Amino acid sequence: MLLNSQQINDVIDRLRAAYPDAGCALNHENVYQLVIAVTLSAQTTDKSVNQVTPALFEKFPTPEALAAADQDDVIECIRSIGMYKTKSRNIIALAKKLNEDFDGVVPHDYDKLVSLPGVGRKTANVVLAEGFGEQRIPVDTHVFRVTNRIGLVSEKDVLKTELALMKVLPENRWTETHHTFIFHGRNCCTARSPKCSGCPISNLCKKVGVED
Repeated sequence: MLLNSQQINDVIDRLRAAYPDAGCALNHENVYQLVIAVTLSAQTTDKSVNQVTPALFEKFPTPEALAAADQDDVIECIRSIGMYKTKSRNIIALAKKLNEDFDGVVPHDYDKLVSLPGVGRKTANVVLAEGFGEQRIPVDTHVFRVTNRIGLVSEKDVLKTELALMKVLPENRWTETHHTFIFHGRNCCTARSPKCSGCPISNLCKKVGVED
């Protein structure tokens, strides 16, 4: 059985109180830097991305500069993160498409964002939420695990989880809850050996959905 509306509001209030500083962990100064950082963050940690982006953005401060980059020079900046060869190709191609199709400006449009190389649904949602202030629920591994485990939803894949969350969460708190679920997943409701004894929502958790 899933949580009811009152229990869901209780969950998101408690998690917000537990993680008042929850927000985007990727360092960025503009939407261009954001879309590049999120693209680089696939299958690696935000901390690892934050370690490589200062040098990357210093060397390639604009889409124009990155579009003209030699791949080896980009690899040199991001070599310490996973899948650096594929990601270097993707962000150069992304920058080229920004220049050719969008006048060097990151588009404020979902369909246009996912047309960019390396940008999928989650990345587009993060950019729309963090870069343009829209209410979105990007579903990463933490959000997927936590929301299915505690009983907000009961879905078997990321897309269905996102669509289900959009139905049960207050729209004006979508982005906020996305961040608190991530923080809760990293700090308490971990994939293996979750810290249930110290969990702020343990008495509400249904422990359903995801098998670890």
